[in-house]
Amino acid sequence: MQMSINVVKIFGLAAFAFFIGVVLTPFLTRYLYKYKMWKKSVRVKTFSGDEAPITSELYKDKDIGTPRMGGILIWGSVLIITLIFYGLSKFFPSDLNQKLNFLSRNQTWVPIFGLVAGSLIGLADDFFVVFGGGKYNGGGISFAKRMSLVVLMGLAGAFWFYYKLGIDGVYIPFFGEIVLGIFFIPFFVFVMAAIFTGGVIDGLDGLSGGIFAVIFAAYGGIAYFQNQIDLAAFCGIMMGGTLAFLWFNIPPARFYMGETGILGLTTALTAVAFLTDTVAVLPIIAFPLFAASGSSVLQIFSKKYLGRKIFRAAPVHHHFQALGWPDCKVVMRFWVISVVLAMIGMVIALGGKSF
Repeated sequence: MQMSINVVKIFGLAAFAFFIGVVLTPFLTRYLYKYKMWKKSVRVKTFSGDEAPITSELYKDKDIGTPRMGGILIWGSVLIITLIFYGLSKFFPSDLNQKLNFLSRNQTWVPIFGLVAGSLIGLADDFFVVFGGGKYNGGGISFAKRMSLVVLMGLAGAFWFYYKLGIDGVYIPFFGEIVLGIFFIPFFVFVMAAIFTGGVIDGLDGLSGGIFAVIFAAYGGIAYFQNQIDLAAFCGIMMGGTLAFLWFNIPPARFYMGETGILGLTTALTAVAFLTDTVAVLPIIAFPLFAASGSSVLQIFSKKYLGRKIFRAAPVHHHFQALGWPDCKVVMRFWVISVVLAMIGMVIALGGKSF
């Protein structure tokens, strides 16, 4: 009986999140298109500083006319489901409603808080981008300021884990726990910042949505096998909301995720990785994120110190575009890589604790 409830809680709520996202989309798109919530000029530089003509050519048909802020669909769906089942458990306290409520102090408070806080900061950045405020890539909060806000959120999360949850170490599969003590706090902040930089994966129709759906599905599976059912339900809902976004982001995209999606997702992902004690396999499960940010860093370093570029354009998915690969080919191959590496990461994470 308990297993049946858990299946409903994880898979049922994930499907519910998908349908809520689909229902919300007409209202969201009507607003985004009515107020022209898109960039008013084509970007001329990528994150790594690659300039026209490659960058302008890659984005000439994408930046103008397609709204940002599609990430609202994801965190909006998660919030609605959270409030529905929390409310049912409080005002209609049956056994079923109590069990379907996944809001819990030790499993989901932190990722939900991180999702909302990160998404709201990202939403502010998207408004700056749309209306041309700021000086970052045609508008938006500067990267340094956004990183500062990420660090502040990381510190808040780190203190919660360290002082409230009593977590001060990292588990290494097949080796065991490494106790960091007070150094857990800067390590947590570093991981959050590293994942945030992986947000540059949001550069092709369908790319980020498919990859984040796979990542949260993998972590939902890990949480389930660790008997963290509330956290598994949260990951399932994140996957469902992301799939709803992906339904409308598949080429031609109706809207883009924007910073309100990327920042919320990466912040929540950090919390989930630490709650499942699987930070060590995060670079495997979320490899496309690290590949995107790593390729940009390598490109910047090479241009500055070696005087030449490693990639035709960075992040790396733009390199394949510049080679002449169709966008759909780049996206689908990244999806395949993401699924395979997510499975490998799950095997290592769960199998590593059996030895």
